[in-house]
Amino acid sequence: MSLELPVQIKINCLPYAGLSLNQLYDIMKLRQKVFVVEQNCPYLDADDVDKNAWHLLFYGWDEQLIGYSRLIPKGIVFPEYASIGRVVVDPDFRQKNLGKQVVNRAIDEMEALYGNIEIKISAQSYLIKFYEFLGFYKAGEEYLEDGIPHTPMIKPKKLL
Repeated sequence: MSLELPVQIKINCLPYAGLSLNQLYDIMKLRQKVFVVEQNCPYLDADDVDKNAWHLLFYGWDEQLIGYSRLIPKGIVFPEYASIGRVVVDPDFRQKNLGKQVVNRAIDEMEALYGNIEIKISAQSYLIKFYEFLGFYKAGEEYLEDGIPHTPMIKPKKLL
């Protein structure tokens, strides 16, 4: 079942301490729905990175979380890079460019939070072309993370 994107999408970007209990629950529910259940990958999602990250939430009608990403400062996941992680779109809202909106907004928010910096991600390898379209390049060899092929990718600083 694929739903139309809502005309109005409510977007919030909040630090961990600014999340309500309901927002945190929505985040964990959506991440588990996709990364654990859909991808059949049992792993420890609560990795303490959330506490140091900002959280980008896309809500549709009925206050349903339909897209999400976490924005991680330099030195938390990668010593020399800030990072975007846990990019996820509810399966009912895929194929509508919402993933591109989530990543592009995440990049914009990273710049607002941390300045003009390089961003490194661990992309699921099947999404390499998606991230290349958004300005990332492969920055290393494929590796397994929780049994799923991933590829390191970097988005360079903007040219000024």
